[in-house]
Amino acid sequence: MKEQLKELLKQAQITLSESQIEQQLALVGLLDKWNKAYNLTSVRNPKDMLTRHIMDSLAVRQYIQGQRFIDVGTGPGLPGLPLAIAEPDKEFVLLDSLGKRIRFIRQVCHELKLTNVTPVQVRVEDYQDEKKFDGVISRAFASLNDMLSWCEHLPSDKGRFYALKGLYPQEELDELSANYKTESIEQINVPGIDASRHIVIISKRS
Repeated sequence: MKEQLKELLKQAQITLSESQIEQQLALVGLLDKWNKAYNLTSVRNPKDMLTRHIMDSLAVRQYIQGQRFIDVGTGPGLPGLPLAIAEPDKEFVLLDSLGKRIRFIRQVCHELKLTNVTPVQVRVEDYQDEKKFDGVISRAFASLNDMLSWCEHLPSDKGRFYALKGLYPQEELDELSANYKTESIEQINVPGIDASRHIVIISKRS
């Protein structure tokens, strides 16, 4: 699997150190192991996890700007955990309301010695953080308007929302609140995934 991951990273022009590659593989191993008991993801095959979870998460790395991020509705830590492994100098809060997912993330942080991840079990609208975030990330979490209304208290003044979508979300963009502006919409090519992927980058209007 290591050679497969290295080839996928090469195709995506993503650079990771040898130890970071080992950590990504260890994350897949833990996800596979826990998934059998806790049903954390519908993806059952570890090789598919490489593309649909690890690569799909890392594909957004080039777009996120800043030091402090929150991954809302993170599920089993996606895209937060792969990004935290790839960016050890950045800080990630991984938020989900389901206990089994947060327990899994805590175990991953313990076993992989990740010190830049804070797992939090709470509903996003109830979560408060005085320091605020440079980026609010969500992957298949909610519609754009729901994401913005539930998470509006999380970014700093210059913070951005990064919504990971499949198909180009024209309908959601048309319904976007006037309080926000779409900075860019990028099509993402994920090696090994033959499906449409987009990232929508949104900021608050000042």
